[in-house]
Amino acid sequence: MLWSSAAVAQTEQPLGVVYPPDGHETTAAQIFLIGTAAPTGEVTVNGEPIDRSPAGHFAPSFPLQLGENTFTLQRGSETVVIRVIRNSAEPPAPIGAAFGEGSLSPAVDIARMPGETVCFGAIAPPNAAVSVTLAGIQVPLLPQSGAIALPPNSAVLTSQNQPISLTAQQYRGCAPLNASPGALIYGNSIVTGAVVPGAPSGVAFGAGSLSSDNRTISWAVLPMLSQFQDLGQPEFQLQLNGETVTQTGAGRVELLSPINPQVVEVIAASGTARSGASTDFSRLTPLPTGTRASVTGREGEWLRLDYGAWIRSSETRTVENAALPRSLIRSVTTRQANGWTEIVFPLQVPVPVSVTQGDRTFTLTLHNTIAQTDTIRADADAVIDRLDWQQVASDRVQYTFSLKSAQQWGYKLRYEGTSLILSLRHPPQPGTREQPLAGMRILLDPGHGGPEDLGARGPTGYPEKAQTLVIANLIRPRLEALGATVLMTREDDADLFPQDRVNLINELEPTIALSLHYNALPDDGKRRRNRRNQHLLVQRSGSQSGAGDPRSTRAAARSRLVWRLLEQPRPHPSHRRACRSAGIRLYDQPGGIRVDC
Repeated sequence: MLWSSAAVAQTEQPLGVVYPPDGHETTAAQIFLIGTAAPTGEVTVNGEPIDRSPAGHFAPSFPLQLGENTFTLQRGSETVVIRVIRNSAEPPAPIGAAFGEGSLSPAVDIARMPGETVCFGAIAPPNAAVSVTLAGIQVPLLPQSGAIALPPNSAVLTSQNQPISLTAQQYRGCAPLNASPGALIYGNSIVTGAVVPGAPSGVAFGAGSLSSDNRTISWAVLPMLSQFQDLGQPEFQLQLNGETVTQTGAGRVELLSPINPQVVEVIAASGTARSGASTDFSRLTPLPTGTRASVTGREGEWLRLDYGAWIRSSETRTVENAALPRSLIRSVTTRQANGWTEIVFPLQVPVPVSVTQGDRTFTLTLHNTIAQTDTIRADADAVIDRLDWQQVASDRVQYTFSLKSAQQWGYKLRYEGTSLILSLRHPPQPGTREQPLAGMRILLDPGHGGPEDLGARGPTGYPEKAQTLVIANLIRPRLEALGATVLMTREDDADLFPQDRVNLINELEPTIALSLHYNALPDDGKRRRNRRNQHLLVQRSGSQSGAGDPRSTRAAARSRLVWRLLEQPRPHPSHRRACRSAGIRLYDQPGGIRVDC
């Protein structure tokens, strides 16, 4: 392992495990045991000796069996016992005639437009007959063979991001909520059924039936709605070996009206748009305050906007009596504003936008917009080399800026009334040979902070929040010596939320913002497999596993030495001698040096 800033213990360090805590639960197949002890003597885990750094730190990884795993660490008369419970990554399979716990979906209230398909899911025993009833219509849920799940995004760090085959029996079926005659579709998307002539009276599904062989399902007919219709909670039914079980789903289903749909306006300083209805989904271009869009779906606390993105309802407000937000665009102009080029897009209503950045290109898309553009005025500019536009779809206009500089230095989006202002930052002017960073403002952001946000912890328990502050204070004078003006998001143990840091960046507008972190691998990390990656991390920003207490003189000296080493492709002979004295091992390798501390 790597111990880039570890301090050699000055006093007897008792045997201790920082991670995991006793009783830790995980779905990973293995676990790191991160801790420390006095450097002399042997530390064993379940009777087997483990490798340690010269300072006595350790971080071996051990496989986990399903259920409780006990690790007994010993050094001389010292003993620490850690219990780790490995849970299955799959939902538990039901026993007998029952649904899997928490497996009924949708699990939150949802709303969809007429004609959209709503899908239902459940886990149930094999060979069961499963169906769901909503507003009087029954939909069979068909057994799915070869159901697949995906591991979390963090799995890519351990090269274990491949699809996972599920063993629990999944059942699934779908039905479109039609406002005009249409078919209910299930499982394999084969449409069957009989037409029910005539529309129902009032707001309800039309009469329908389910044949006795569970193969035919009726057409559903809905009247046109002038407001949303609550279709209630789906009722799930399971039949197995003559036993019938019924369970009500947790989420209600609503049908939205296509007539004068709800229009919302973004009230957040920067509306967080995502590709789906949870924070697990990818972030899209933030929406400026004042952006308007119609709502085409709801899922829990999330709203789906008409151009496809999802946003939390708390970041919006409903605009009463608003028509569909649609706009024409005719002229486009540019202007200069204190180190920025501002491009003004006069619109009839603030529409959603998205941005794509490439090598020397910046593309802005205006949604719900139709171009009537004949003339664009762009005066001589420090950033823009060329501007092209096209109507890429009936409701989307794209503007592509070819840039003079290969490096983009930032952009801002805001609405002034109904006019969109895109600001492109000018490149900084080069400094002198002695002070190449003169005129540049660099914001250092020591990660984490405060009593509740420690970040990762090293083997002695020293927190990431303190380590990042130490490193920021080491970097600061070096940058200032090169001419930079250095700003800090925090200079003490301040409690900053992510949005606080964003607000500081927006307020201070630094040339560059650097966020400092010492990340830890997930539980599934493997020491041998990730050894090269860990060395690369050290060469860039250090390693969480090596966070000793840099307040000691010895640790600070080691940190400064490692920093000097990482500034150059090959160490000076004096550095090699200093490394040997400090217990740091150097290895020459292609592209630089490897540092083991």
